[in-house]
This record gives sequence, structure tokens and C-alpha cells, in this order.
Amino acid sequence: MWTYHPDLLTQSVPRYTSYPTAAQFSSDVGAADLAARLDAAEKGTALSLYLHIPYCHDICWYCGCNTGAANRAQRLTAYVEALEREIALIAQRIGNRGQVLRIAFGGGSPNSLPLVDFVRLLQQLFLCFDARQAEVSVELDPRRLDGQWIATLAATGVGRVNLGVQTFTPHVQTRIGRIQPLDMVERAVDQLRAAGIAVGFDLMYGLPGQSLDDLASTIDASIRMQPARIALFGYAHMPRLLPRQRRIDAADLPDLATRFYMAGQGHDMLTAAGYSAIGFDHFALPEDGLARAQRERRLRRNFQGFTDDPADFLLGLGASAISQFPDLIVQNEKQAGVWRQRVEAGQLSAVRGSLRTPEDRLRGRIIEELLCHGEALMGVTQPLGDLSSFMARGLVRMNGDRIALTREALPYARSIAACFDSYLLPAEGRFSHAV
Repeated sequence: MWTYHPDLLTQSVPRYTSYPTAAQFSSDVGAADLAARLDAAEKGTALSLYLHIPYCHDICWYCGCNTGAANRAQRLTAYVEALEREIALIAQRIGNRGQVLRIAFGGGSPNSLPLVDFVRLLQQLFLCFDARQAEVSVELDPRRLDGQWIATLAATGVGRVNLGVQTFTPHVQTRIGRIQPLDMVERAVDQLRAAGIAVGFDLMYGLPGQSLDDLASTIDASIRMQPARIALFGYAHMPRLLPRQRRIDAADLPDLATRFYMAGQGHDMLTAAGYSAIGFDHFALPEDGLARAQRERRLRRNFQGFTDDPADFLLGLGASAISQFPDLIVQNEKQAGVWRQRVEAGQLSAVRGSLRTPEDRLRGRIIEELLCHGEALMGVTQPLGDLSSFMARGLVRMNGDRIALTREALPYARSIAACFDSYLLPAEGRFSHAV
């Protein structure tokens, strides 16, 4: 079990799926910058595509995603038609100069769409892009998953899915508005595995009414099902920014010390069961591509979390989706209706973002290497961050310009990475606890 240093965890910090983070996005950056990067793509450029489906049939109270109710068929149809147009628009702009390595559907819940519309989107991708060799993954809500969906996923070449599980404890499910029986998930996993599709789970700690025993029970059940990957996230309670979270009673939330011990318990249980720890909150079976990437120092971090995706061009499609290039991060219009109007007018939908300066790229590389591999070379002689409080506790070692985290530093990794964030304010309130 790790040593608890509460004073090192007081500041809220980003998850660092990018640097600069979305908190630094500006409307001064947008469609013209995206167009310039697409136009400059060279022949054979490796691409990764992310499609955002901002709808769910049931809105869970804990959720921090950009999603709304899938309660009107016309709304879903209009969104899919606009997404088809955006796929064609982006593909036309980049021409035949890109080769797609990965396609990821996220949300929301992509299976909130009618199955025929999901297939339409896949067909449009294969029609417009060179994506014949692409690996395809999909985020799924197991409450809306049946045999027809699973058979179609397998038939269309989907190789990996991620199930939003969060918790198997009934009284905790009631408190977060997500009733999802264990046997429902077990059946889905069995069917997906029989279809040859790899499965991942999203789990959460720090939920209202959740105890250490509740978390242990959920992790035990997950280990029995042997998903290839497990993400164990700490719940971020930010009702000021996310009104749906106001239905959660803050008095029911575990305190910071309990969250810390929950994270440690999850780490110990999963690694004891044979999972490799990927960074702080991801775990993978040793034969999974994510674990191999970590061993071979190919692990990276982007808006989908830890990844073995080698592409430097990540193209986001759909409302609020983010595109990333070596020197640019840019986000599409968040509101689905406004986004659709831009696309229907033949316009690129990017409206805000950040141009990455050389210093941004240097700091971003250090942050990524610390989170992915626990060490980094600064490459400069001047100090870029104050690590003294972490060094004093034996959590960080310095040797020349090489920074290395000790084994005890794992739960503090995001806080240590934040030392290299030149934009983070001391009293920042837009981010979550580091654990």
C-alpha cells in the first residue's frame, strides 16, 4: 500500500490527455488552422479517427461526458447525416494522402444509435478514407447491447469494445442513476468473447455510498470475467460545471483519504491478478497491446487516455470532438445543433483550440513520458518545475536532466506532472482530485 501524503494531493490537476489542456483553448484557433494542417498532410500520413456520438438512452448522474438524451429519432437521424457529411468533408480535404490506422467510436454511447446508422457510419468511413487495415473500437453501454449488435460488430470488423461498468454494487448504482445487473454484463462479455472481440471495462472509485468492500467486490467480479483492459477512474464531483451531478449527495462521497486507499486497493488487487499497471489508473493483461506498448516504451497519451496508437494526426469527427497534431489541438463546436449547421454549410466545425509552442511541446513530452513511463529526460538545463516537495518525500529522483518517479510515486504521478504545467493556477477549480 502506498504512503498517504495529503498535502501533496490538495491541488486539483488535469488528467493530461493533452498539453496544453482544454482549459487553455481559445477561439483564436479554429477551422483555418485545422484546414492548414489537413492541406499540409504528406502522402502516407498515419491517421487516427475518433467519432463522437453525444447521445445516451439513459443519462447517468455521475457522467462528465458531452452527451444528451437519445429520446427523439429525428435528432439521431439528423446527427448521423451531418456526421456522414463531415466525414466526407474532412476526407476530401486531406485527399488520398492519409492512411487510417485506428477508428474509435466514443460518446455518449454509440449503441444509442439505431444499428443501421452505426453501420452507415462505418461504411462512410471505409468509402471516404483508406481505412481497410484500421483497427476499430467502440464504447458501449451494456444495458443497450444485444446479440444482433454483437454479431454486427464482429461482421463489420470491430476488434475491441469498452463497456461502461463503473460498479456492480446495487446500492451504489442507485446513487449514480445506473442500474446494471452483474449477470447482464457477464452475458455481454461471454457473447463478445465468443465473437472474437476483445473487451475492456471502465470502473470507478470514490462514488457516493461506495466503501472499500464495495470496490473490492466489483474488482473481484471484473477479474473473474478477465477483460483485456480495465480503467479504474476516480469519480470527479463537479456539480457547478455538470448540473446532472447535483442529483448526487456530496455528503455520501468518500473523503480524500478513503479515495487514496481505494486507488491503492484497486492497484494491488488487479496487479495481483496478473494485470500490468499502465500508468496510474489503467490495467491490461500482459498479452494486450497496451501492456506490450508499455514494455516497449511505445505507450502514449491522447484524448482517449493511454494508447498504443502511433499516429500523430488524430482527427475528431462530431460535436465537441478534438483533433490533435504535433503543433495544434483543436476542438469542434460543442453544441450538436450549431455543429450540424456548420457541417451542413460545408464548413469545418473546429471553433477553439491551442497552437502548441516549442515550449508547450517540450513540457507536453515530459508530462507524457512521466505518466506513461515514470521517467523523462528534460533536455534543457534550466528548471521547468519545482519538484522539491516530492523529492523530499523520496517520490522523485533527479540525475542530471533525467527525472524518475519511484514506485511509491504512482498515485502522485499527475501531481508531479502538474509541476511542469506552466498554465496551471494555484487555486485551479476546473479539474479533479489527483486520486
